[in-house]
Amino acid sequence: MARGRAALERLVLDVPDFPEPGVVFKDITPLLADPAGLADVVGALAGAGRDASGAPAVDKVLGMEARGFLLGTPVALSLGTGFAPVRKAGKLPRATRAVSYDLEYGSATLELHTDAVAAGERVLLVDDVLATGGTARATVDLVEACGAEVVGVAVLMDLAFLPWREALGDLPVTSLLTIG
Repeated sequence: MARGRAALERLVLDVPDFPEPGVVFKDITPLLADPAGLADVVGALAGAGRDASGAPAVDKVLGMEARGFLLGTPVALSLGTGFAPVRKAGKLPRATRAVSYDLEYGSATLELHTDAVAAGERVLLVDDVLATGGTARATVDLVEACGAEVVGVAVLMDLAFLPWREALGDLPVTSLLTIG
């Protein structure tokens, strides 16, 4: 995990005032362009889906819209599991299960193909940044509605100054870098 953290510190750039004034955006595109750094990060994130012996302990990896797709897919490959995307409403082409949730200013809906996760499967959620935890919580609700179990969340970074822990309770969270 230390190598993953070092890659983040070196390759994630702060972009002030994007997408609006006062926000510091975390740009992961330099990380994605660096094969060694990306491999370190993927290995560290995949660790959240392994048991104490190093064997895969999950059946599926889900990546949340949109940067979770970029990270979750290689994590699933590393674990030898399948991957499924969790998308904003109307983006998936076949039958879906949906959950709506509240945001700070409004609401959002996430969808998952109805056949993406089977009852009894153990699932790892992967995303880039964990902030309020609303998207992760909604994804947990989607997975549980399918009869599957979320065994953990793995993210590049968490924003410690925001209340994500309240949304996720005691769900195990692996964060490679804590901000603030």
